[in-house]
Amino acid sequence: VQLQASGGGLVQTGDSLRLSCAISGRSSSVMAWFRRALGKEREFVAGISGMSNENTYYGDPVKGRFTISRDNAKNTVYLHMNNLKPEDTAVYYCAARGSRITVFSYSSRQYAHWGQGTQVTVSS
Repeated sequence: VQLQASGGGLVQTGDSLRLSCAISGRSSSVMAWFRRALGKEREFVAGISGMSNENTYYGDPVKGRFTISRDNAKNTVYLHMNNLKPEDTAVYYCAARGSRITVFSYSSRQYAHWGQGTQVTVSS
């Protein structure tokens, strides 16, 4: 499985941005986005399990502002980010659990496959 994250950029407070994670190879039903801000530990952002958009999970800082979704036809997982804040500034990584695993996890240690990261910078 190879993951390619894209869509980051420099935006202003209150703006929206959509990140994409293109999946090559065998799809995983459990996908997630994590982020790492400068000087901080990696943080869970959002996750999705199953091949529909019914089962989604969010970290407290982004609840109500971010939405994760997947397009199976395009083999892509998205992170829609609204009302961005300066504290959302970080490198965002998409991650996948093993293709045979169906149980969701909030722990980054449970994810075997990682994309290269895309920088999101929110100016105040």
